[in-house]
Amino acid sequence: MNFKRPLILASSSPRRQFLLKEAGFVFTIDSPDIDESFPESMPHDQVPGYLAEKKAKALSSKINDEIVIAADTVVILGKKILNKPANRDEAIQMLSLLSGATHRVITAVCLLSKNKVITFDDCTMVSFVELTPYEIEFYIDNYKPFDKAGSYGAQDWLGMVGIEKINGSYFNVMGLPMHKVYQQLIQF
Repeated sequence: MNFKRPLILASSSPRRQFLLKEAGFVFTIDSPDIDESFPESMPHDQVPGYLAEKKAKALSSKINDEIVIAADTVVILGKKILNKPANRDEAIQMLSLLSGATHRVITAVCLLSKNKVITFDDCTMVSFVELTPYEIEFYIDNYKPFDKAGSYGAQDWLGMVGIEKINGSYFNVMGLPMHKVYQQLIQF
């Protein structure tokens, strides 16, 4: 899908690039290097929007007629955000927590131009079966999910064998709620 204005994806995520390409979008990539910290007092469901806006605004001085697409995904289990794991041990800990439990995945998207900014999000509930320690370690050692919130990709082996139920957008869990991105870009 070719919009009248050029699109810039502010992300190095292979999954977000894949989704936009598969949906037929024409875009360039400019992934800003930003500090992804957020205020500790911020409600968890506001964190992805805050970070998506931060990513988009980091490119504001580089754009003319373009529309920037920036996104951030968080995995929330109970009252805890499970970010990208720092190492193997942290990934094992996260997946052990997600095993047999249901968690929320929120992806926020910020669309930014020279004179307009909109941010929206989508929430998906994901339920995992009970995972064995062997399955968790096999996945981490073979799929290296260190660039993924919650230490897993729904499209990877663990998602295929471990996700029992998804209530909401599968593509949201992958990193972009494509149905909302498409509708918002048309209106933008």
